[in-house]
Amino acid sequence: MSLRPQTIPAIPPETVRVAQAAFPHGNIYMQLKDELGSIYRDEAFASLFPQRGQPAASPWRLAMVTVMQYMENLSDRQAAEAVRSRIDWKYVLSLELANAGFDSSVLSEFRSRLVRGSAEDMLLNLLLDKCREQNWLKAKGRQRTDSTSVLGWMRATSMLVCAGETLRAALNSLAIVAPQWLKQHSPPDWVKRYARRIEDSRLPEGKEKQAAYALQVGMDGHALLEAIYEQEAGQWLASVPAVDVLRQVWLQQFGIENGKVFWRSRQQEGIPPAARLISSPYDLQAHYARKNTTSWIGYKVHLTETCEQDLPHLITNVATTAGPVPDTDMTQPIHQSLKEKELLPAIHLIDTGYLDTPLLATSRQEYGVDLLGPSRANYQWQARTKEGFTAAVFQLDWRKQEAVCPLGKHSVSWSPYTAPSGIETVKIKFSQKDCSSCPGRSKCTKAKRRTISVHKEEHYLALQAARERENTVAWKEEYDRRAGIEGTISQGVRAFGLRRAKYVGLAKTHLQHVLTATAMNFGRIANWLADVPWEKTRMSAFEKLMLPL
Repeated sequence: MSLRPQTIPAIPPETVRVAQAAFPHGNIYMQLKDELGSIYRDEAFASLFPQRGQPAASPWRLAMVTVMQYMENLSDRQAAEAVRSRIDWKYVLSLELANAGFDSSVLSEFRSRLVRGSAEDMLLNLLLDKCREQNWLKAKGRQRTDSTSVLGWMRATSMLVCAGETLRAALNSLAIVAPQWLKQHSPPDWVKRYARRIEDSRLPEGKEKQAAYALQVGMDGHALLEAIYEQEAGQWLASVPAVDVLRQVWLQQFGIENGKVFWRSRQQEGIPPAARLISSPYDLQAHYARKNTTSWIGYKVHLTETCEQDLPHLITNVATTAGPVPDTDMTQPIHQSLKEKELLPAIHLIDTGYLDTPLLATSRQEYGVDLLGPSRANYQWQARTKEGFTAAVFQLDWRKQEAVCPLGKHSVSWSPYTAPSGIETVKIKFSQKDCSSCPGRSKCTKAKRRTISVHKEEHYLALQAARERENTVAWKEEYDRRAGIEGTISQGVRAFGLRRAKYVGLAKTHLQHVLTATAMNFGRIANWLADVPWEKTRMSAFEKLMLPL
């Protein structure tokens, strides 16, 4: 399919007449069309199409249909049917009333082009450009960010079920590409064990029986892999994707000791971390993750939105990661993405998950962004008891590289140290002689002498300033704005299915999240144009009753 960009036609007069008669007060799509005109143009998608081939359907129309499809949670078939039958959709797409539309497969092909061209963010970014033209977006304002879990498209499984299902997937693939070979190398009892999905079978109960079943699965998988790799003329079988996944899962979950196969449990050595552990043979990028008491297999999505009182609240950035990726790893990438869009905020409202001490300084230095959120608490016993001498009460002379304790004793050692995580710190030690005879020792240390560890100067000063600011009324009033992002997450989950992946793989799941954010922005713009007031936080009847008069 090739692209031959065309000028967006005017809405046919008959379509205008019938649409206005059917919707005398307009509707959300007609209003957006009238106010914003054409958001997408064919030229923007030129890089996704070859120069030769049969002419493709107009990308600007496919982009609009894709967004409207997400606004109404329609399948591809339902969206294609809406193009054929709905007057308001024909109005937005500048189509004649008799236009028969297109086949639903065109929408899937269009999404695939976006993923192959690494253009998942294109529809959102083009909408943001249009909003900037309308002065609904501005840099150096306030924005807020939060994340939520996303369940992978496949079923969540345990390690035992994952191993059995991986072997079953490999057997099904080989049954298609090499049926005769597989029939010769498959014992009859494999049919009973691997004919049906493993989670649909009745697995053994009890740890001992489950361990025996896991051992049996491990030996079956090793037997299959040995048969494949021993074939002189059949090495191509090893290149079958499902077989390669089988090899990886068996390396992760099974080992061989003294010629015997053994199964690794989560408590044993050799199990890779969650970020590398394959949790399903059907989606290798979906990994096990845990946050507080919630655990899932899949991804995590981070949404960033504006929060100015006199402007619409629009989602400006979407980031999708594997589930185990911590929020702190995403703060800098989010800032970099906003910088490329020329939408960096002056104040970024976040929770503690996105904040650590180095980021307080580097975000301001590299991006000019003030991170506003609760700093990480001090969990040392001196801080927990609220009676001990914390590191913050020690006077630090960075020029002399010396510390003075609350009782006036000077440090004897000042050593820069880089932690394994890469964070630069300073280890400061005091004299054992001074500490042993110190009257305040019970409040200071339980060791023979006090040792404190602090961040390097610029990071330490940024942390102290942040902790002091957190105690002010102005900080608390400003931070109250962050709560709105939780409402955005709730809207995405309840109205758009944000927490369940529709596709397999990180790139396609990210496209789903971008389209969801774009659809949410369309709705918010329509509400803004219609002067619809923002919803207030819902209260229970009991909470309303108990509010003070």
